[in-house]
Amino acid sequence: MKKIILKVNGMMCVNCENRVKNVLKNIDEVENVFANHITGEVIIMAKDNLPRGNIKKTLEDIGYEVVGEQ
Repeated sequence: MKKIILKVNGMMCVNCENRVKNVLKNIDEVENVFANHITGEVIIMAKDNLPRGNIKKTLEDIGYEVVGEQ
């Protein structure tokens, strides 16, 4: 299991957080997602074989921008 912390632009409210969480949880390798619109952080707990490109593309497809990763 790995922890991925992303900085994401475009989340403005709790509804945005829920949208991000729901969409990312649909990726098979994703176990859990925490999103915070105030800090702009998305924390993803995922299996080791998760392709990181899938996360970025998924978020961009729903209108958010990944601007960094810790």
